[in-house]
Amino acid sequence: MFDFEALSHAISSRTVLCVGDLMLDEFVYGEVSRISPEAPAPVIAVQRTESNIGGAGNVARNVASLGARCMFVGLIGEDAAGVQLKAQLARESGIESVLICDSERPTTRKVRFVSDHFSTHMLRADWEQAQPASAAIEQKLIDAIVPLLPRADIVLLSDYAKGVLTARVIRNTIDAARKLGKRVIVDPKSANFAIYRGATLLTPNRKEFAEATRSSGDTQAGIAAAAQDVMQLADCEAVLVTQSELGMTLVPRNGEAVHVPAHPVKVRDVSGAGDTVAAVLAVTLAAGADWVTSLRMANAAAAVAVGKKGTASVTSRELRRKILPHASLAAEEKIVAAGGDLDTHLLDWRKQGLRVGFTNGCFDILHPGHVKVLTAARAACDRLIVGLNSDASVRRLKGEGRPVQDERARSEVLAALEAVDLVAIFEEDTPLGLIAQIRPSVLVKGGDYTREKVVGHEIVEAGGGEVLLVDVLPGFSTTSLVNRARRGKA
Repeated sequence: MFDFEALSHAISSRTVLCVGDLMLDEFVYGEVSRISPEAPAPVIAVQRTESNIGGAGNVARNVASLGARCMFVGLIGEDAAGVQLKAQLARESGIESVLICDSERPTTRKVRFVSDHFSTHMLRADWEQAQPASAAIEQKLIDAIVPLLPRADIVLLSDYAKGVLTARVIRNTIDAARKLGKRVIVDPKSANFAIYRGATLLTPNRKEFAEATRSSGDTQAGIAAAAQDVMQLADCEAVLVTQSELGMTLVPRNGEAVHVPAHPVKVRDVSGAGDTVAAVLAVTLAAGADWVTSLRMANAAAAVAVGKKGTASVTSRELRRKILPHASLAAEEKIVAAGGDLDTHLLDWRKQGLRVGFTNGCFDILHPGHVKVLTAARAACDRLIVGLNSDASVRRLKGEGRPVQDERARSEVLAALEAVDLVAIFEEDTPLGLIAQIRPSVLVKGGDYTREKVVGHEIVEAGGGEVLLVDVLPGFSTTSLVNRARRGKA
């Protein structure tokens, strides 16, 4: 899995080249209380309006809001909407935009009329010319894209089928990127996935995937099988199918398909959620994350995006809160004593399809060695439970004079760490009963153990889980710290 802080730091030094269909998203909000006397249509009393950078421009905004730098290439017309988009992009400090102007077409503009009372879209009006760019404009786009490639860590093509990503622009971009060893992510619109041949990852939604593969795409096995055909056709490394409230399924060429359910969230507006997913995939893969880490990050970001109104971007801070939801809890809210409501937490997490991890110890005096193990443990799962020996258990294991701190103090210190989602105190000498109750997906211990000596490894492995051993940090031991302190007192 991943260390969120380390990944965020890596993202901040990455650059994404985003190419795609730019559009102006406008939202008209108001109250609907009557029907027009002129026709059987509702009348909206306008209360406020908003305008946002939409389409591929929203992908660029998400890249920047996540802390990376974005170079953006898009197309506008010679009109007021184009002028507005150019000005708005210029105000985005994390985006370097190159906008090609086409006097023969309008800037793509979408106006949505939304009832504030019912929080529903009533009507959408579009101004667009969804035709491929002319040969002359194609060449201008290519001439703008290719010189930017050496500066990019990854390339993202956001296809809304409005004319920017023609077959020629796509082919020139992917071929030039591959020559430079750059990975390419494509959020596709064409049902002919062959035109994206050579891309690293395709991210269709369920409808696009079904149309392109002529499959129903309604089962995970069906998606996995159809995705293998796509990867052969498009010569790509992986396919990620987004399925709205059903979550996401990633099918890599080498490896098993992985499905993550959607986070439970109150959906306010799905506008731009796909843009957020594509942006998160780009920045995380550019930062060195593996497929599963990028998938889980994108899934969490989508939950944040659909919880906002309008065309939304997601910040690194918002994403962190979604991935580490317990980081802001008070310590006492994360402590479960023997016989507590552990099962309630487990049931909720498993309903969400989350990967639960477990590690344990006395943690009498917390030191950097402990922190390293806990951080690695949290990086291997979605929720981390730490089993803590009770005072009586520590005395039996360590002898009289231990623990130095009572179980309440030790549990509060552990619970204050953002890596820890729950602290479960146990009375026995080993956490075997706790492990049997939790049935974790991953069991973590320090590298001074062997797999066979890790208590509970049989239970975890029998349930399809794994044992992870983390290299210990030399020079740190609670016992040695206690002995040194006592010698100092003497």
